[in-house]
Amino acid sequence: MLITPFAGNVQEVVARGANDMTFSMNGLEQDSDAFVIPHVHELLTPLVSVVPMQLLAYYAALHRDCDVDKPRNLAKSVTVE
Repeated sequence: MLITPFAGNVQEVVARGANDMTFSMNGLEQDSDAFVIPHVHELLTPLVSVVPMQLLAYYAALHRDCDVDKPRNLAKSVTVE
């Protein structure tokens, strides 16, 4: 079993009662990983891994009844001329 540097962080989160969701690359996965991202060239890894993360954020926002089309505090970072 491969122990990642983040295994302690995951154990701490679970000990506090939260649910964990682990993303890993194909070939590095463990039995407890929730999602396995296919193995691609190392330069394409960020492109392949960002899609599941964006979908997770989108569905988590929908579950929390947040309006995903009107994010809060956007005016602080975007100015209209």
